[in-house]
Amino acid sequence: MKVIIAKDHAEASRLGADIIENIVRTKPDCTLGLATGSSPVGMYQELSRRCHEEGLDFSRVHSVNLDEYVGLPGTHDQSYRYFMDDNLFNHINIDKANTYVAKGVGDVEENLREFNAILDQTDIDVQVLGVGPDGHLGFNEPGDVLVDGAHKETLDASTIDANARFFASRDDVPRYAVTMGMGNIMRAKKLLMIVAGNKADAMRALLCTDKLDPHCPCTFMRMHRDAVVILEKSLADAIGYKG
Repeated sequence: MKVIIAKDHAEASRLGADIIENIVRTKPDCTLGLATGSSPVGMYQELSRRCHEEGLDFSRVHSVNLDEYVGLPGTHDQSYRYFMDDNLFNHINIDKANTYVAKGVGDVEENLREFNAILDQTDIDVQVLGVGPDGHLGFNEPGDVLVDGAHKETLDASTIDANARFFASRDDVPRYAVTMGMGNIMRAKKLLMIVAGNKADAMRALLCTDKLDPHCPCTFMRMHRDAVVILEKSLADAIGYKG
């Protein structure tokens, strides 16, 4: 696992964009595994700028997203389909027919069959990841066991609390999500995690111990042969990580 310490979030976003750009230019028909949340937004903005100003071409790129809330249609402003359109897809020359975000409404089991079928047919060249304060990846919440494939997950109270700021009230936060499983994530050719915000406990578990702990799913990134973690220097200092 490679760890890059960036001086601030702007630099972290640029460094993440460099990794994505290299993959897109080397393999124009690549598949990007994408994530939502505040951590990758700066990287998506930088990729959009490079598309418009530097000719970074997404016209042949495919994408698949980590997760989606159960109960929110793609038109809802807190759905992850809406997030991706608003923060990236509407600003680059990608064909939205080549982008996949799991359905949040309708029959959940049917949606999961579709999600798993897509993942079974897809080789993800790089999977972008954020991390929850409790160490979750996607919506793979801490627990005694982790799930291999796409599945419905009950959200932990800490996850609901962390996401409540995006909704009118905590009661409006969905209680369930469909998410890639840990196996789907680990089968990506490359993992790219950008860390921002109050993630000290998760990063301490990942970077300052050698345990693989299902109660902190991000620790399993250590098993991947090509995983990159980009974190801000202030966070590295807070957990005493020197690299």
